[in-house]
Amino acid sequence: MTTMQMQTTTTEELVGRAATIGAALASSAILHDRDGTFVQEGYDALRSAGLLALAVPVELGGLGATPRQITAVQRELAHHCGSTALASSMHQHVTAFTAWRYRRGLPGAEATLRRVADDGIVLVSTGGADFTSPRGEAVKVEGGYSVSGRKVFASQSTTGTVMSTMFAFDDPEQGRRVLNMAVPLASDGVTLVDNWDAMGMRGTASGDIVLEDVFVPDERVVANRPHGVVDGPLQVIFSIAFPIVSGVYLGVAEAAYSNALEVAMRKADDPVVQRQIGLMAHRLRVASWALDGACDAAGDDPQPSMETVAAVMAAKREIALAGIEVCDVAMEVAGGAAFFKGSVIERAYRDIRAAKFHPLTPEQTLLHAGQLALGFPADRF
Repeated sequence: MTTMQMQTTTTEELVGRAATIGAALASSAILHDRDGTFVQEGYDALRSAGLLALAVPVELGGLGATPRQITAVQRELAHHCGSTALASSMHQHVTAFTAWRYRRGLPGAEATLRRVADDGIVLVSTGGADFTSPRGEAVKVEGGYSVSGRKVFASQSTTGTVMSTMFAFDDPEQGRRVLNMAVPLASDGVTLVDNWDAMGMRGTASGDIVLEDVFVPDERVVANRPHGVVDGPLQVIFSIAFPIVSGVYLGVAEAAYSNALEVAMRKADDPVVQRQIGLMAHRLRVASWALDGACDAAGDDPQPSMETVAAVMAAKREIALAGIEVCDVAMEVAGGAAFFKGSVIERAYRDIRAAKFHPLTPEQTLLHAGQLALGFPADRF
């Protein structure tokens, strides 16, 4: 299949579904943030609303959402619970890339998508930390590979079913390679480590996953890529994933702004407060334009393009920096009350800090853009 399916659900309807379950997400967000526990109620609500199958094509039982629509949904979820939005965005972008593979008739894609739609399985990604030089090694054995390593920042691992991950492999003919593969989390040799105790996004269950001599059959290897290189498939993954992830952080910042605006109404005559509200509104407006631009650049069915990657990364950088400033100013506007645990602004202030940790970092983004503009190789990290 090479063409996009006609969509039967509008963006407004999909965002409406997310808004409808928002109260359920928000009611448990404080407790999960306090205790550092996984936002299971959020996932139950997502599953009940059909949103875990958001990116699955309609003919396979899903909602057939485009990357732009997924971005809008995750942005809305973040208004209510940043951890639910960020953790589920990892599932969503893997599912969306699997749908991209399905449209090209690539092996394994249809079966995975049907399981997402029919069985409600959750896909876990380790790509953000693995990137072009993955943690761990693959060794060729009869019928497949034996893989070992420690994966970090593995969001939603406690509820995940299959891990979309990668390992370095020393190929005797091709040299150092990266093998992308699907590893069931129930496999022998897979251990989930309960070590997620972070400053923000505390409900994402982004603990480590340790793999020791885990057997992965040949049919579960979905790509063999050059090591250290942002190659074509990885360019597509970036183009799909990072508008979705960036939408989450924009949603977090918007939630902080909305709460600060409520407080500001009580001291609206203060010129300093007026300027602070204007600054936040300005930064959010420009960040929203940046996100729209990233979605426009990537489109509904992106092709490998380093220019598209640069556009998406530029938007991600703008949203990260704007979001951090907005959350900082929101705390100033709200005053001492926002300094206490349990405040939406206090949680957003911590959650937004995670925006800088996803590749590319803000500084790497500038370096990459400069290399690309000046004609230097810009595909190695």
